[in-house]
Amino acid sequence: MQYTNLGKSGLKVSRICLGMMSYGSSKWRDWVLDEEDSRPFIQRALELGINFFDTADMYSLGVSEEVTGWALKDFARREDVIIATKVFHTMSHRVHDGGLSRKHILDSVEKSLKRLRTDYIDLYQIHRWDYETPIEETLEALHDLVRSGKVRYIGASSMFAYQFARSLYLADLRGWTRFISMQNHYNLVYREEEREMNRLCVEEGVGLIPWSPMARGFLAGTRTRDKSGESKRAKSDLYAHSMYWRESDFAVLDVVEKLAKEHGAAPAQIALAWLLHKPGVAAPIIGATKMPHLEQAVQALEIKLSGEEIAALETRYQPHPILGHE
Repeated sequence: MQYTNLGKSGLKVSRICLGMMSYGSSKWRDWVLDEEDSRPFIQRALELGINFFDTADMYSLGVSEEVTGWALKDFARREDVIIATKVFHTMSHRVHDGGLSRKHILDSVEKSLKRLRTDYIDLYQIHRWDYETPIEETLEALHDLVRSGKVRYIGASSMFAYQFARSLYLADLRGWTRFISMQNHYNLVYREEEREMNRLCVEEGVGLIPWSPMARGFLAGTRTRDKSGESKRAKSDLYAHSMYWRESDFAVLDVVEKLAKEHGAAPAQIALAWLLHKPGVAAPIIGATKMPHLEQAVQALEIKLSGEEIAALETRYQPHPILGHE
């Protein structure tokens, strides 16, 4: 395993982050693994040197945090792991149970701490931008959590670059805690973040921890132009079909598969290796419901792509509408 600082902070994270959305309750999504089936993946991730685990309160409506908390308590020392979770999405029908108001943030962090069975959260992230709450209110609430010791660092997720730039500016202006990470939608078939957000983060010393590095399984090479794939998620994930199914996406996938054969690797490893080569990327967040996929992700760290190979992977990309901010 390789480790790196998350942005310009002193927080050292494994260069692969295990996304915990796949672990929780199959009642929430049929492709999610229940606790008993989830625990071997968390244990194996730790054996492989992964110390960075990313969940959210809304994953399985809290059950993912519970599974994460129990497993890490059983398999690791708290000081050895980086626990990241998120707040924003609606958790119930109650009027204050969503968004980024001071009230919801302070209520939600207590619930997340309890579910995660920990006294503090290493990286507390806003899951999306809240258009109904002033960002000043959100930033001050997050700053207060850091000062209280309940949160060590704060991060953000998909939003427009101008929104993130404003957040960083206001934090600096008011002397509040700054975001150290951006969890954005970024992969070989969705590169719109390269236009503004990634450049901003590199300039500002903010670490990138991209979500969906495999494009919800598209870059694994199991889907064709007329077939969605055989996994439960591939069959039921209509959202993925709407995001990645253009002819230009398959043109990129063709190059991925060609290079995979040349390297004796899986297509997913080539896609992940490309992402690990990109400026500012600290730790892509991978999901795994099959053990070989987890192990292959770690092995992708050893794949070195040449400048010519990177250019070949990128040349067929076509612009997309903005995806993933909702």
